[in-house]
Amino acid sequence: MISFNTASADNTATATPQGWALVIDDHPLFCDALELTLKSVTGFTQIKTADCLENALATLEDVAPPALVILDLNLPDVNGLDGLIRLKRHAEKTPVIIVSSMTDNSIISGAIVAGAAGFVPKHSPRAVFKDAIEQIERGEIYKPAGYVESSGPSERDETVTRLSSLTNQQARILELICEGKLNKQIAYDLTIAETTVKAHVTAIMRKLGVQSRTQAVLVAQDARFASALPNPE
Repeated sequence: MISFNTASADNTATATPQGWALVIDDHPLFCDALELTLKSVTGFTQIKTADCLENALATLEDVAPPALVILDLNLPDVNGLDGLIRLKRHAEKTPVIIVSSMTDNSIISGAIVAGAAGFVPKHSPRAVFKDAIEQIERGEIYKPAGYVESSGPSERDETVTRLSSLTNQQARILELICEGKLNKQIAYDLTIAETTVKAHVTAIMRKLGVQSRTQAVLVAQDARFASALPNPE
């Protein structure tokens, strides 16, 4: 949850967040706009930016976790919800707001299942961002206007939940499996014993509810559905 100090010099309801924020978006102008928006509606004084997931993860190393992350789903080095899932593994307790032009119900639902604290359509006015952040500060999940709650979790939602349960090491091994690498090659790449890789693969298949490596790859690919949708940006 975001921690705010709501006391201000003139006793107005100004919210000053404790800590720093991270904006992840590969469009420089929109990244700048998000930074200005956060400063305007929250009072964040320290905001870092990253233009891809790998740079964002590097920013998170050896520092206190950010108080808030703003994440675009369409990044050059991720596909679909994969970026959100990987980010949450590195900053598990940090609220993440997805900002995207793709506002299909299935995408919003999947993002929330994967751990997003809110979903704000791109080009929303500042008031919407303010509402979203205030709702998240209260421990709630922000869902955009027009979003229709489903009657129950979809098969894809369940897939995302399973993938989100993987540890960092298991997720990395699954990525290498998706690249077609064998246990011996994975052990070499990660500098671990082949028996350790086998144990991880067994745990991965159990968590994903599959019986083979091929099925595990299919499950991983299913979470990357956003690439199949037209990009309106």
